[in-house]
Amino acid sequence: MAATDGDDTMIDRAMRRALEIARRGPRGVNPQVGAVILSPEGDVLAEGWHRGAGTAHAEVDALARLAAEAGPDAARGTTAVVTLEPCNHTGRTGPCSEALIAAGVARVVYAVDDPGDASSGGGERLREAGVEVTRGTREEDGRALLDSWLTVQRLGRPHVTVKWAQSLDGRAAAADGTSQWISGPDARADVHLRRSAADAIVVGTGTLLADDPALTARRPDGSLYAQQPRPVVIGTRAVPQDAAVRRHPRPFMQDEGEDLPDLLERLRELGAHGVFVEGGPTLASSFVREGLADEVLVYIAPTLIGGPSLALGDIGVSSITEQRRVQVASVEHLGDDLLVVGRFDDTAAAHTSITKEEN
Repeated sequence: MAATDGDDTMIDRAMRRALEIARRGPRGVNPQVGAVILSPEGDVLAEGWHRGAGTAHAEVDALARLAAEAGPDAARGTTAVVTLEPCNHTGRTGPCSEALIAAGVARVVYAVDDPGDASSGGGERLREAGVEVTRGTREEDGRALLDSWLTVQRLGRPHVTVKWAQSLDGRAAAADGTSQWISGPDARADVHLRRSAADAIVVGTGTLLADDPALTARRPDGSLYAQQPRPVVIGTRAVPQDAAVRRHPRPFMQDEGEDLPDLLERLRELGAHGVFVEGGPTLASSFVREGLADEVLVYIAPTLIGGPSLALGDIGVSSITEQRRVQVASVEHLGDDLLVVGRFDDTAAAHTSITKEEN
């Protein structure tokens, strides 16, 4: 079927709508997916989105709504516009590819290929059944929507950002242990904005006991961002009853920190896609040393401190040939401070991928 300009506009409009309604679903273990069912004339007949693990997928949700309103055969000859390739496996729910075939859908348009080993192949299954399939419509927008979820699929664990603030001479604190504040207000505002985009924020007990951080994501006026990361405290020392983290909107989780890959796996199972490691130096060094850091955010203040309190400790480098090179993604002025964003290019290959669905 040759596409016309009008057809392209109709499909594009429907895909933009599918991307919009996908965001109604929760971020978590499963992806945010939206679907729109169009009549042969291009009218919107039904919409659906995925509401979380164990619930109907977006395509099935839309088909069910259409059947409830117009009868069991209402989807015959229609076009399904979906943000992610329909799945092709049975988890807690059945394959969306089979549901679309059984409903008599004539055409399926999707934005992003499913990267899962078990769940992919929906497009091929639909073609085998005689359904016309178009992939890659608004793919860039689809990838932007699913960016953090796709990262989890690629790495097999959440994406880990390790952040620290340091002086020009690489110190994270003064000799007496005080560290508030090395960086300025613009840099701190940037940190809070980035916290709001994370699913979990990790800090060591040393930093918690020394600085008593709230671990919330706050606007410059002190109000909380709508999205708050889950606070995670690493270490065996007790968290004081009056610690600020106990007043966090989300209950904190404490872990001994002896098995960081296992911790990341448990956070992934809880739906975490992005983990923000705030330190201190011992914890930051551990994530880097174990090859679990994908990105570093280094806030550099124009000051000299000296002394023993280095921003990073032992990362497993005993000679210059073992140095951990990073790709500098950006350098930004934040008031008087500099933010250097560096990304490792060797972590993706060190971890296997996982399958798309757990529902």
